Amino acid sequence: MSYYFTKILKKGSFEEAIEHTKEALKKEGFGIVAEIDFQKTLKEKLDVDFRKYRVLEACNPPYALKSLIADDKIGTMLPCNFIVQEKGGQIEVSSIDPVAAMAKVDNKEMKAIAIEISEKLKRVVESL
Repeated sequence: MSYYFTKILKKGSFEEAIEHTKEALKKEGFGIVAEIDFQKTLKEKLDVDFRKYRVLEACNPPYALKSLIADDKIGTMLPCNFIVQEKGGQIEVSSIDPVAAMAKVDNKEMKAIAIEISEKLKRVVESL
């Protein structure tokens, strides 16, 4: 079982991929709560040149609330992360698969929520 969904984009720049991903997430009810630029961070902290690699931390507030009510420790697994990276001259977008991530969570309600979120995230990746 794979723990992510992924797609190589056919066209566009890295920055366009970021914007398209944010727009697709918004259509599924997600907002970006944080953005981590690993290329910049690794340069600043370690003086390492790394490819363009950005993490978008996405949250769907109604589902986050349902999840936190169902399991008060589930916040350790939130939010849903997306990565946009430049790889071999191509742009790749990937997201976590919540069903795989929650496989060890012994909570039927959380498993049902994970399936719903998984479907949404898969649609986001496929729409790019």
